[in-house]
Order: sequence, then C-alpha cells, then structure tokens
Amino acid sequence: MKIEQFEDKGLAQFSYIVMSEAEIAVIDPARDPRPYEEYAMLHDAKIVAIIETHPHADFVSGHLELSEARQAPIYVSKRAGATYKHQPFDEGDHLKIGQVTLEALNTPGHSPDSISILLRDPSGREHAVFTGDTLFVGDVGRPDLRENVGNETAAREELARQMYHSTRQKLMQLPDHVLVYPAHGAGSLCGKSMSQAKSSTIGAEKASNPALQPMTEEEFVAFITADLPFVPKYFAYDVRLNQKGAPNFLTSIKQVPIIASDHDLDEESLIIDTRPQDQFKQGHLPGAINLQDGPKFETWLGSIVWPDETFYLIGEDEEKLRDLVCRASRIGYEPLIVGAMPVPPTGSEQLPLLDLDHFRAHPEQYTIIDVRNESEVREKPVFKGALSVPLPELRERLPEIPTEKPLVLHCAGGYRSAVAASIVAQFVTGVPVYDLGDAISEFNGSRKA
Repeated sequence: MKIEQFEDKGLAQFSYIVMSEAEIAVIDPARDPRPYEEYAMLHDAKIVAIIETHPHADFVSGHLELSEARQAPIYVSKRAGATYKHQPFDEGDHLKIGQVTLEALNTPGHSPDSISILLRDPSGREHAVFTGDTLFVGDVGRPDLRENVGNETAAREELARQMYHSTRQKLMQLPDHVLVYPAHGAGSLCGKSMSQAKSSTIGAEKASNPALQPMTEEEFVAFITADLPFVPKYFAYDVRLNQKGAPNFLTSIKQVPIIASDHDLDEESLIIDTRPQDQFKQGHLPGAINLQDGPKFETWLGSIVWPDETFYLIGEDEEKLRDLVCRASRIGYEPLIVGAMPVPPTGSEQLPLLDLDHFRAHPEQYTIIDVRNESEVREKPVFKGALSVPLPELRERLPEIPTEKPLVLHCAGGYRSAVAASIVAQFVTGVPVYDLGDAISEFNGSRKA
C-alpha cells in the first residue's frame, strides 16, 4: 500500500494516489492529468478509479479527462448532480483497490455533497482518511460557497450545522492514529486558518484544531461563519464546470492564440499585463491591468476578472506566457483568453511615481485607499482615515472613490496595490494615481503581498 500526495502550490491544492497491488485510485485530481498517468506508468500500475470528494469551487478538476483516457470510472456522491458518467459513492459504499478498501463517508458542511474517503489496510484496520474540504489541518471548510450554486444549495448556517455533525459524529469518531489527508493547505480560500502542515492525524486534530474543540452547535456555527475570506469571482463558475467535467487540458490550452505585439485588440476585452510593475509603470497599453506573474496569479485573476469576460494576456516572453496560460486553465479561464502576446507592445500610458518624502510629511494631502481584505484592515490598520476597498471589489466600487486629492493605493506588500493602481488609473483622470508599492513596509513593518 502506498499513498502519494501531489501539490499545486499556486492554489494550495492537494490530490492523492492510493496504490495497492499495481492498482491506483486518484482522489481529487488537478486539471492536468499527466502527473497521475506518469506515476502509474513509472510504477507499472493501472488507474482503476477516480474519486471526487465534491464539485470543487477553487480549481478545475481533471477527473473527466483522466477517466476517459484510462477508462476508469469516476466515483462521486449522488448528491453532487454530476452530469458526466459516474458511479454514486456514498455512505456504506466500498471500493477495493488491490488489497485495500476505500469507504465513503458522507460529511456535508463545506458543501451538501461532500464525502470523505476512509482507507482501510489489508487487515481492515482504519489507516487514513481523505477529508476533501471538510477537515483541514488546523481548520474546517468554509460553509458559504454553496448558498447559490450547485445541485443542492443551503444557507451557510445550515451547512455549518452539518459540518458540526460531520466532524463530531463521523471524523472525530475515527481512531486517533488515522492519518488525515485534506484537499487543501495554508493559502487556500476554502478555509480561514489552515496550518502549514500537509497532513495530520485524527488525534492531533482533536487536540489542536480550534474547530474541533468542545463547544455547542450554536457556538460552532458562530465560530466558523465569522470572518470568512472573500469569495473570488470564479468560484461558482468552477462548481458548475466541475459538475459537467472540464475539456481536455492540452487541447484547450493549445487553442489559445499567440498574437504579435501589433495585433489589433478587441476593445471589448480586458488587457491583463503580467510584467513586473516597474516595467508596466514605464509604459503599457491604455486600459491594461497590471496583474503580475506571482505565486497567487490564478487566484487574483479569478478575483478580478468575471468568468463571462474575455481578456488578452501580455507576458515578458513566450515561455512565461505559456506557463500563465496553463495556470489560468487551473481555474478554467483559458477559453476567456482571446490572445496571448509574448512580446510586450510599446505602451503609451505610464503611472506616476510617488514622492515619498512629500507623502511622509503631508499624508493628509492625499486620499489613501487600502485594498487589503477587510479582516486584514481590522487586524492591522495602517493609515488613519484610509478608505477601505478590497481588491476583489475594486472594479465594481470605482464610483465610490473620491477625486478631490491625489490618490495613494496600498496593500500589505505591493502586489495587490500594483493591480489596484492600474485599475483606478483608468477611471480617475483628474488627479494622479500613485501606487505606494513595497514602500508600505516602511509604514507597517511587513513584506506581505
């Protein structure tokens, strides 16, 4: 018996292979199926099952493509409303993989259709549980993502109550030695405060996970519905896409056209310029948004661009651009790319540089806009009187921005403020728009993004 964990660091997503006697089950595969196929080939094993713990909101799964390529059935809860060919896998259902058994546990809470997968060793002893987005290391799944999307919907309070019972009556009843393998780690927006650890045990989580400590159902509901992270624009889109199955990965990314720098651009499409901010500020196309290549590129892309919008992608070179197309595909956004431009065009627009000495001496002469998340602002305010407009809401809230004084935008480290300044500069023309950038560290003592 062997368990292999695969990690997509950009989305803090984990998927798994369970192998026994040259048979493999893949749990919650990422969009690109090749790593699982390569693993099977390397170990001279056969993929015989693909299991989805629920229709994911934060990434696009490659379950359908992997199933069709390997002629392996997909197992998912009947409550998920999957429209692809599948085998229902719910409480009481078992699946034999070589000498081990995978057993379905219905564990709603993050979603009404969530399941966890209990792995029993050849002797029938509980060995590990793959908890999907129900139980994380140090946290549980957020309960607010299925209020308006999916085969079954429920209010966050109702899902929180379901999570209370799923954790107490199902997962916490497992022996303490059972290994816990979640679908996400620290940095994922599917929870609030996940640990950096990639796995745990039931005993360790019962001892240290704040959500598993003794409390009443009402206390639990209040606890896990408080201070929830923002919901990116693409989450509902991905739930629907995962319910039907995504198109072939390589075919889909190859359909993104590579265009020249002198290409006539469609005025109805956004322009996403992924170059470093210093290059962007020196010259960019009118209307371009400076969403830099970075660790969370796909999350911010799906937080700023709606899934019914199209966009151009500009990069420093073709190799980096093709990588960004692949990363966009992880959230299902590759069909929205109307053209990828590997050679940056000569841009006529520039962003002004802030006179830091003047800003330090006279901050009252500027309108300061804080684009961090609301929880960050509450926890650590930086400038007194700053206007709080979180980056994911910025495009929709542009009319709220005052234009009587020059604008200075900041975040926690410079990445988000670069995006924000490029957006606001398109809307505000009467006063200069400045990006405080990484100079924010002088004011908050931090180097976070």
